[in-house]
Amino acid sequence: MKKILFITALLASIAFNAYAYSNGDFQIWNTDVEEVKLVKNFKIIIEEEFRWSNNVSKFYYQHYDAGIFYDFNKHINIGAGYRQIYELFSSADPKVSGFNNKFMPDYNPYMTGTLSWEIAGFKFDDRNRMEFNNLDHKADFWRYRNKLTVKAPWAFTKLEIRPFLSDEVFVVFGGIPSDINQNRLSSGFGMNLLKNLKFDIYYMLQSVKLSVKNPDKWLNANVLGFKLKIAL
Repeated sequence: MKKILFITALLASIAFNAYAYSNGDFQIWNTDVEEVKLVKNFKIIIEEEFRWSNNVSKFYYQHYDAGIFYDFNKHINIGAGYRQIYELFSSADPKVSGFNNKFMPDYNPYMTGTLSWEIAGFKFDDRNRMEFNNLDHKADFWRYRNKLTVKAPWAFTKLEIRPFLSDEVFVVFGGIPSDINQNRLSSGFGMNLLKNLKFDIYYMLQSVKLSVKNPDKWLNANVLGFKLKIAL
């Protein structure tokens, strides 16, 4: 039992230990999700998320999302939806200075496909997402996102606390030079508060490339995240 606890703690803390020395901003992200089953294999997922930056002193981001998803089988899921994003904008470019310190919209339709499998009790989800970012204050672009999540086979206490790791890569193209411009490495715990109520808490290192012209310069943020999900 001690060995299992040690391995679990190590697994859950890999991301934090690797990047605890980062001088980046500390942020809090809060996500609320409602999942409603329509008919067999079809469900609607509604989501809202809020983010605070500047060491949690500034509210800078919110999104509202609705999508419909279909399970072909236990290994393949596809879906499509729309996300409305509002993000606080600032820039030194005089051409867009009129948008500074305003919440600017991003109209964001998307499609997803997720592959799921299991090896030795470890559950893997590989989500592939294609989205179009339509903005009022800068050039539109397409973005591909790949997120791989691994859930450990161990569950602790009556809450079934289970550690997980995930990594998400962002690739932008269309309208701007194609590039890998963001990565999110996360480690945390998921648990069942009630039969239909799940809660995740995680640490994330978010790395965003500042510009294509300066490929070695990345802006890092240390994120403490909370996610509450209701399934009906």
